[in-house]
Amino acid sequence: MPRHVRPTPTIASRPRRTGKTSASQGRRWLLDCYLLRTTDALASAVMAYAVPLIVLQLTGSAALTGTAFGIEWLPRIAAILGAGPLIDRHTPQTTAFTAAALRTIATATTVIAVALGAGAPAVLAYAVIGGILTQAGYLATESLTSEATRHAGPDGHKIQATTTAIDQATQLAGPVLAGLLLWCSPTVLLTAVTVLCAMTALQTLLLTDAHPRPRLRLVTDQPTPNLVRQLAAGTRTVARIPALAWLLAALAAGNLVSGVLQVATPILTTQRFHHTPEATTGIWTASALASLLAVSVARRAVTRLGLFRTGAVAATIASITALGAGAAPTFSLYAAAVTLMMAAEGALLVVLRTGRARLIPAAGFSATLSATVAMILIPLPIAGALVASIAAPHLQLVVIAAAGAQALVAGACFTGLARHRAALDESPEPLPASAPSASPSTAFEDRDAA
Repeated sequence: MPRHVRPTPTIASRPRRTGKTSASQGRRWLLDCYLLRTTDALASAVMAYAVPLIVLQLTGSAALTGTAFGIEWLPRIAAILGAGPLIDRHTPQTTAFTAAALRTIATATTVIAVALGAGAPAVLAYAVIGGILTQAGYLATESLTSEATRHAGPDGHKIQATTTAIDQATQLAGPVLAGLLLWCSPTVLLTAVTVLCAMTALQTLLLTDAHPRPRLRLVTDQPTPNLVRQLAAGTRTVARIPALAWLLAALAAGNLVSGVLQVATPILTTQRFHHTPEATTGIWTASALASLLAVSVARRAVTRLGLFRTGAVAATIASITALGAGAAPTFSLYAAAVTLMMAAEGALLVVLRTGRARLIPAAGFSATLSATVAMILIPLPIAGALVASIAAPHLQLVVIAAAGAQALVAGACFTGLARHRAALDESPEPLPASAPSASPSTAFEDRDAA
């Protein structure tokens, strides 16, 4: 019998769990998802900060540092476009395990290459391969989180706030680990990334073994559409939801500034403000701590004010502080402006992820998710190219230009978003446990029973 017509058990055919057992299973499943998110995000954070720092340490070139950042993000966008439809066709766990296992192999190979003296070329090649695998793993964990958010109904923003806090916590630990391990040697740093990737792969296996789940896509007698068609369908879904499109445009503008600051900060710290490279780690640490606080505030603000007002306030703060970073005359003012800007971006992430989980239909969710993530990440390689093409003494002008563009785009987007505010702020009802994308524990149906 052809594979696409083979009968597949649905969730409705599974015995239902009720009461305390159901709630307990749901909490365990959600906690395991959080743990998977933590190990994957920490490996990604260490790698994201390590690659430009290693290149800067090995070459001392600002242009190559910007190039490393750009080529790390360009392949990630390509990976997103293919990974989303694949997740819809298979499972998030399968995608997460495959990405983590391949990333472990790639990082271990890079460790050997650097130890043998390959240097910057090996790290640049790793940036391409690692970027692809990192983004595929992120999309898989994000699909699991969004599934949980849909089942949480009006409390979905709490799950998104928790995962955003996890991401910000790993952004806090990532630069610290990267700086300390790079102080030992690039080989030690890459070895640590290898261990983190292996832990992610192991956690994925444990999640799948403890909580086997059916495919997110129900198998029917219709052939599976190819990846291009699924991606095109996801893009059309975004176009049909104006609230989502405006929100994505605002986040894309913010990512341009974030990318410019991320790649320019090590260069400005050492060449303009004449501080040691370790001072950059201090900025990212302070930014991550501020982001954790901002996520906590955003979680409460969404409950009281709604997504629109919370997003508008966060976007305003991000625009003002980004302009302040570009105009800062001293390192202290620059660090303070970057910290506040990153905190505002953390609050915006809560708004984006909650709105995205509410607005995207469950059918073909991962394909649409991949389209949205690609749209907001496209500015990152552009940021790397900008920094690589501008001389170090003029990098603050690039920051000012990017911040000005963000302010204009964010203003236009939230003006347009105001016309669709009801769709964004509407609190959905929790999905029934028998919905196709539900976990087998059916816990979210009974989350209030515990």
